[in-house]
Amino acid sequence: MPQMAPLWWETLFILFLMTFIFMNMIMYYNKMNNPKMNEVKNIKINQFKWKW
Repeated sequence: MPQMAPLWWETLFILFLMTFIFMNMIMYYNKMNNPKMNEVKNIKINQFKWKW
């Protein structure tokens, strides 16, 4: 029943957008700050795959 409570759907949509923007900010921050950490993580993942 969206016509009964439009504010509920508005809040849901706004919360979804805020979470999406927050996750994008975290990903951008990680990309900008520590690419070396990402390289180390990739090397560790590759070694783990090679072991198994």
